[in-house]
Amino acid sequence: MTHNIISIIIPAYQHANTLVACLDSVFAQTYKEVEVVVVNDGSTDNTLEVLEGYNDRITIIDQENQGSNNARNNGFNASSGDFVCFCDADVIMRPDMLEKLFGALQKHPEASYAYSAFKFGWKLFRGVDFSADRLRTRNFIHTTALIRRQDFPGFDPKIKRLQDWDLWLTMQDAGKVGTLVPETLFEVSVAGESRIGSSWLPSIMYKIPWSWFRWRPSSIEKYESAQKVIQKKHNL
Repeated sequence: MTHNIISIIIPAYQHANTLVACLDSVFAQTYKEVEVVVVNDGSTDNTLEVLEGYNDRITIIDQENQGSNNARNNGFNASSGDFVCFCDADVIMRPDMLEKLFGALQKHPEASYAYSAFKFGWKLFRGVDFSADRLRTRNFIHTTALIRRQDFPGFDPKIKRLQDWDLWLTMQDAGKVGTLVPETLFEVSVAGESRIGSSWLPSIMYKIPWSWFRWRPSSIEKYESAQKVIQKKHNL
């Protein structure tokens, strides 16, 4: 393939309702040198039927359910671009998203990946300048970023939550850094079965001393448990 192809890897599980908007936003990009690989991770809805409408423009991998990290890795192995973007199937890209992220990597050859601000439902996550120290305390980079192929280490299939934080920390452990595009380049839909359990909560919710109470939200428990797994793996 020619130089500077961007491989867009889209893992899809029960995403029939969001895939059309996602794929349409991909094909509306001002950056045209792309290949698109969609991994249907054992969906039981009509995800495959939706994908057939794009059959001549995408590569489809249909597999039994293996989880999002395996789906992303399998999609990566089927791709060949010099740059890779792991785009969630409920993401809608701004038309110039890839152009902006690619431009940032051209401007910053020391960076292994470029990321941006984004909207998660109604909530705006403003871009935060890259900081290795800050990344060791919390994640501020969405999975939907642009990565230099040679610097991508693969997703850890054993990590079930906070997979993006684990990826950036793994790259950081190898001396890799990122660069911010301080613009809101995409939005994430929070509706549907695939987003159950991943709804955003205000940061204050994570600061409440829940041990004082006899109850805490299940989403807080799951987050804290996943956080401990990441902290232990990366010696944080």
